[in-house]
Amino acid sequence: MQPRVTAVLVARNGAKYLPRTLAAIAAQSRRPDSVIVVDAESSDESLALMADSAPAQIADAHAHKTFGGAIGAALYTAAPQATENEWLWLLAHDSAPDPNALRALLGAVEIAPSVAVAGPKLVRWDDPSVISNFGETLTPLGRSVGLVNDELDQAQHDVQTDAMGVAGAGMLVRRQVWTALGGFDPKLTSVDAALDFCIRARLAGHRVVAVADARVASSGGPELFGKRSISAAAHNRVQRFAQLHRRLVYAPALAVPLHWLTLLPLAILRSLGHLVAKRPTAIGGEFAAAFAAIFDGGVVAARRNLRRNKQVGFAAVDPLRMSWAELREVRAHERQGAAPDAAFEVERPKFFGNGGAWVVLLAGILGMVSFSRFVDAVALTGGGLLPLSTTVSELWAHVGYGWNDLAQEVVAADPFAAVLALLGSLTFWNPSFSIVMLYLLALPLAALAAWLCAAAISERTWAPTLAAVAWTVAPSFLIALGEGQLGAVLAHILLPWLILTALRAAHNWAMAALAALLFAVITASAPSLIPALLIGLVAWIVLRPKSTHRLIWIVIPAAALFAPLVIQQWGRGALLAIFADPGLPVAREASSGWQLAIGSVVPGTNGWSELLSTLGLNDRYGPLLVALLLAPFAALALMSLFVPGTRRAVPSLALALLGFATAVAATHLTVSASGESEVTVWAGAGLSLYWLGLSGAVIVAIDSLGRHAALPAVVALIGILGIAAAPLWSLASGAVPVTTSNGRLLPAFVAAESTQRDGLGTLQITVTSDSTIAVDLHRGRGSGLDEQSTLAATSTELSDAELINATLAGNIASRSGYAIADELNDLQIAFIVLTPATDSDTAETRQRIIEALDGNSILNPIGDTAQGYLWHYPELREAEIPVGASNTETNWGQIVLTGQVVVFGLTLLLAIPTTRRRRLKAAKAESAVTVIEANQ
Repeated sequence: MQPRVTAVLVARNGAKYLPRTLAAIAAQSRRPDSVIVVDAESSDESLALMADSAPAQIADAHAHKTFGGAIGAALYTAAPQATENEWLWLLAHDSAPDPNALRALLGAVEIAPSVAVAGPKLVRWDDPSVISNFGETLTPLGRSVGLVNDELDQAQHDVQTDAMGVAGAGMLVRRQVWTALGGFDPKLTSVDAALDFCIRARLAGHRVVAVADARVASSGGPELFGKRSISAAAHNRVQRFAQLHRRLVYAPALAVPLHWLTLLPLAILRSLGHLVAKRPTAIGGEFAAAFAAIFDGGVVAARRNLRRNKQVGFAAVDPLRMSWAELREVRAHERQGAAPDAAFEVERPKFFGNGGAWVVLLAGILGMVSFSRFVDAVALTGGGLLPLSTTVSELWAHVGYGWNDLAQEVVAADPFAAVLALLGSLTFWNPSFSIVMLYLLALPLAALAAWLCAAAISERTWAPTLAAVAWTVAPSFLIALGEGQLGAVLAHILLPWLILTALRAAHNWAMAALAALLFAVITASAPSLIPALLIGLVAWIVLRPKSTHRLIWIVIPAAALFAPLVIQQWGRGALLAIFADPGLPVAREASSGWQLAIGSVVPGTNGWSELLSTLGLNDRYGPLLVALLLAPFAALALMSLFVPGTRRAVPSLALALLGFATAVAATHLTVSASGESEVTVWAGAGLSLYWLGLSGAVIVAIDSLGRHAALPAVVALIGILGIAAAPLWSLASGAVPVTTSNGRLLPAFVAAESTQRDGLGTLQITVTSDSTIAVDLHRGRGSGLDEQSTLAATSTELSDAELINATLAGNIASRSGYAIADELNDLQIAFIVLTPATDSDTAETRQRIIEALDGNSILNPIGDTAQGYLWHYPELREAEIPVGASNTETNWGQIVLTGQVVVFGLTLLLAIPTTRRRRLKAAKAESAVTVIEANQ
């Protein structure tokens, strides 16, 4: 008996494809006996086009938007099966069969009565020479995978017949089997619907074959049914839900509860895997699929249907499952096919072959000469520097939200405290030594960062060399080292790395995560850079809108660090205070606009006037000399606007403008205080950004000069080194505030007593003028750099605790007859320190304080120490130390720490490189394409 074939054509907004599909059906050498057209709620001309083809039946499936649902609705109202040998040919609006497709399918099923399902070879709609799908199977863990995907058709798979499953588009299925199995599972709306049906057909005792001679052009099939496209994240979500649904349906009854209980834990573990594999966009879909499977109401009906038709066990299906070895081969093939063309790779300067190593080596020698006196130091102090806490546990105790001795209350820690905790942990045996190491390595680290950043965007060997030298001896950087502005020093070293990673972050999740970590460290070290960096990031997002999801991640870790501080400062009505420099506040005179333009962060001409005076020359020529030395470098930066590569020059100069505006604004922003003196924000961080933008513009100019770049590069190089001579001389001669320290914050006697009883108080008095003193209360060994608080430094009102301390210090420092014993006992203060003089004008006031303290009968004078004059209160009664809860002892402290750990943990997982060695070349090619686009 000749088989009867009923073609079921389902369309949903397929007017674009239907003319070709309808023509292909009509052109079949073995035409179907009947054609049923189904409209699945189309809003275009699909229904009219199908009606014009004069089908045997027109079905309305407005309640069913899926391919399988529309077929089921159409067959429900169709004429009953006329013969046992009736077949259904399932076609979508974008399924155009070759003329011999149906004949080939029927030929395959006629010679094998056990075959109930036959599938064609799907080829691309726009390129029939490429196979888009030819057979489907399962991985060992039950995920669906195509046997052949996006391969050039060279008949290499034509010997393939038996398959676990075939695609739904073009499928030929025995109608009796379709009816018995209930068609496609209604819960599998697109992905895996056909594969699940084929598996159930095999479990019912039937065969499924793939027919190579039957070719059907497809533009997406049921998965994209009625959709223009589907994102990778949405595809992963649907595919994961299909896998979980099938797992619950196929599993033995006793294993179903176990599978159900593991759905959410597995989602968490797989999400971590997505982060490591740089697929964070798949995390939302992972949890969505897990929750959808947890509340999946279709499992019971599907299991009942499977049990009703099942004739054989899964052992009959397992031989067709893909093995681990085969899966690895498929994944390797996919990676190879996805790799960009390495022909786009641009030759870049080599670190060891084109001067990079020499620049870093010379910078290291220069650094050792400049800081040779620090070689045997254990800690540094002076300017904005203080030693760190003595143990790593103390460093991390000052992170997050907890008690602060200087603020005398529970407050949000500065984000910089986390940076210092990480830095100090590197030399865990002596945290303060990490700052010494940073000073010794600061110049070569800056040179390395600048050279690699410049080499990544330049093709000339002179450009990275000039950029590295300019960045290493930038006046703002050298002055920040001398003044102890550790935050500005870290920001300067890391800024080139941020630019380099941010440029690559548009295409790479690992680079985006690394840029996020760098952004967090830089903004925590130099909060004044936040507005400029955010503006730059927004501009990059505008230029790369398709990479917004990656680029927006860059600010998330920094937001997690700053959130507690921002909330608390906002509550105090001092939101601008978040821009205060972290660390010890030091009052300095601000530079003028023209001084900032030549890179001088302190008043003067980068130290040249002082150097000329030392050499016995007229210091009035200092500004002129600096201007002449800077002229070649500035001329190259301006020339970049008039040479090829303007698309790179404009962003560089815009970055320089943002940096200069930041520096100027910093000199007019006063949010903290040191004693009675107002402290303006340090402008050096803004100048570093300014210098970075100028260096980028110079790279463009040097690139454009080609083989003529040597002379202007050497002239500019000499000028830059000339400008740096004065600040380098100051660093080498020790004519700067930063000096070595024994690491103690308080006198040795205090440290010794504190080891016997932790938390003893020390009242530190500092004479700031002939009529003013400043007071700080320290606990234990003292408040190091990591415990400094901008909340305390920017507070405009005294807290109750600070008022008590001020009253006590004022009465101690004078012959008032005030009974201080009760106050000392209540506050558990055992020592009083009068810090060394920093100004000869305060000598008389200090002497009066010394006499007052010496004359107090309850205090024992210990004498003069390196940290100042010391007095001891020996009659201190032991009582509870009046301090608040630490960062792990309050609910808010635990919430803050947990949130920050989660955010940074996820970012670290993203930042871990997982790229295989053989794929590095492809990644470089991808970056090269980005650079080529930027050069145009």
